[in-house]
Amino acid sequence: MRKDHSQPEGTVHSLWIESPSLKGNLLGDPARRRVDVYVPAGQDGRGLPLLVDLVGYTAGGPAHTNWKNYGENVPERLDWLIGTGAMPPVVVAFPDCFTRLGGNQYIDSAATGPWETFLIREMLPFVEGRFGCGGDGRRGVFGKSSGGYGALVHALRHGGSVWSAAASHSGDVGFEYLYHLGEFANALRHLAEHDMSIETFIRKFEAGPKAKDADWHTMMILAQAATFDPDPAAFYGVRLPVDLETCQIIETRWANWLRWDPLRMADQEPCREALRKLKCLYVDCGDIDQYNMVYGSRLLHRKLEAAGIPHVYEEFHDNHSSVDYRMDTSLPLLAKALT
Repeated sequence: MRKDHSQPEGTVHSLWIESPSLKGNLLGDPARRRVDVYVPAGQDGRGLPLLVDLVGYTAGGPAHTNWKNYGENVPERLDWLIGTGAMPPVVVAFPDCFTRLGGNQYIDSAATGPWETFLIREMLPFVEGRFGCGGDGRRGVFGKSSGGYGALVHALRHGGSVWSAAASHSGDVGFEYLYHLGEFANALRHLAEHDMSIETFIRKFEAGPKAKDADWHTMMILAQAATFDPDPAAFYGVRLPVDLETCQIIETRWANWLRWDPLRMADQEPCREALRKLKCLYVDCGDIDQYNMVYGSRLLHRKLEAAGIPHVYEEFHDNHSSVDYRMDTSLPLLAKALT
């Protein structure tokens, strides 16, 4: 729902890409994927920087281009930011990376699929070839929650080589605070209502007709398990890193999770060097984030400061939900750095 009708409207192109890398994935998800692409008013995209929006868990990229009640969707927000001169014009891609497990962390997984490969080797060339945008030194990635995590991990792994700017809003950082201290126990309590069977729970979830909040939280943990520590022999590749009776951590499995924690990745020199090559790195989090993201975010900020890695870190007084307004701060920073 546009708040300012005086600004010229950009165009959202809905495209489809057939992904070779996603064919035959374990979850049986479609390899044909929608990618919405925003091009500013008066532009055809050629020569502009490219930003990629990675959405949070339970969403797909086109959710950010849909009509939104009492608020702007991302293209409408971009129209306002670009139209008022708050940021230079950019092309923005919104890839659909939704999975059968409800979402994505944007890395390659034997269970959920090779999403990092899809984004970098297939989606980027597809969009850049179509619109003549982006290219070396002119690509940025941003997102919130799981999308913020994806932006951070891509920056840590591909800063300077693929991405030149990144912004993480309330991204998954500090796995001990996020998962270990509570979420695993909550998931086990919910699985107890389904005979402690992951397959029974998922099949009931998929059959509907209505999912409760506890269902979604449990599904989220199962999706993370299939991402960070997949077992292709298990149902949908899901195994938990805890004893199902005592909730005791299984150290070898938990170690597989931790190696994907941005807080741990930031200790590795190749990842630090990738961050140093960025033109802009932005991280923020609400100071009352109900998923404890703020504690990991603060620790990451301290690590980056100690390592002399340039970045912008901000906290704001809010929780984890409905914080799209933070894009008003991050997107101009990314666009200016890439222009």
